[in-house]
Formats: sequence, C-alpha cells, structure tokens
Amino acid sequence: MRITQGAFSFLPDLTDTQIAAQAQYCIDNGWAVNIEFTDDPHPRNTYWDMWGHPMFDVPDAAGVMMELNECRKVYGNRYIRMSAFDSTHGWESVKLSFIVNRPATEPGFRLRRQETEGRTIRYSTEGYSVDLPESDRYSS
Repeated sequence: MRITQGAFSFLPDLTDTQIAAQAQYCIDNGWAVNIEFTDDPHPRNTYWDMWGHPMFDVPDAAGVMMELNECRKVYGNRYIRMSAFDSTHGWESVKLSFIVNRPATEPGFRLRRQETEGRTIRYSTEGYSVDLPESDRYSS
C-alpha cells in the first residue's frame, strides 16, 4: 500500500532534481522550508519529528537538498516530507507539503469497525507499523 499524503502523492516518487525544483519554488515565494520524518504516517499524525530547524533564509535549493540528504543518511528507512510555510499573515500557514522519502516496504493500514448504540457503526484506521516498537517499525 502506498501512503498518499500531501501534494504529488498520486504521482511516482519525485526525483531529487524535481524535489530541488519544488524547494526553489518555495524559496522564490518567500516560504520557510522544513524537513520532517516519522515512522507513523497515519493521516491524523500531522506532527512529525523535525530535522533541524525551519530554513528561513536559505538562498537556494542546494541548502535544502543538503539537509534532506543528511536526514536520509540517518532516517532513510522512514517517511520524510518537505513542507513550506508562509508567515506573511502573522502566523504559519502550510503552503506545500509532500513526501520525499519512503521506507522500502509500506505496510499500510487496517480498518477497525466498532458497533455502538443502535445501529451506529464507527470506523477507524490504524497503521500496521504501530504493532512494532518505534525503533523497529521499518527495516534498514
């Protein structure tokens, strides 16, 4: 199962050249770029771990790509995403977010069904990856 979150999620994985072009687009628009990673890509898990600090004053995409490659060296077996924030309104608004790295295998999600009062049925999703401890969810 392929996780589909953020922009470009239904396209094939972007190449580093395409990722750099998107990073440059963000920089050209004055947006701060940051890199995040996780081993729990549940759609409601919006708070991923940050790699370093947001890059506010990076002049070109080469700096972003350098940070991305460093993150891949350490967390290359996890999901990594790049996000861009616009603070021109006085608060941070996500303008662009997309996955730039995936583990070799993506275990997917299970659907849990719960019957409650009357004929009400509730559904929830849970990642198969959370069956394992945090440090063992994906093989290297």
